[in-house]
Amino acid sequence: MSKPAPLPTPTAAELDLLRILWQHGPLDARAVHDFLALERADASYATVLRQLQLMHGKGLLSRDESRRPQLYSAVEAQAKVQTSLLKDLIGKVFAGSGKALVLTALREHVSDAERLEIEKILSSKGSKEDRQP
Repeated sequence: MSKPAPLPTPTAAELDLLRILWQHGPLDARAVHDFLALERADASYATVLRQLQLMHGKGLLSRDESRRPQLYSAVEAQAKVQTSLLKDLIGKVFAGSGKALVLTALREHVSDAERLEIEKILSSKGSKEDRQP
């Protein structure tokens, strides 16, 4: 039994639309446009509709054609797409080293509050492991 082909990597514009669908669930093109327009006033309905159609053709979205207007949904869960993109990034940019990614993020992209939260998580994880037989 062969593995299904992996979904294509979404572009930045496609990720914007996927994020809206992950956050709000199945939507028609008008609703997707309305949410996008809150962030980008220059977004046109025709462009959003065309992008949704292209994403459906690529297999990134499913489309409920049993009703009008048609509803679009993300095929893959947000966590799965994020994990795939992160794996690709680690492989391409950090020579396969998750540690290099984390260290770069900690040095450059983590606020003091986030750093404290991370330290608490790591401390509690270590203490839980210490308690196990």
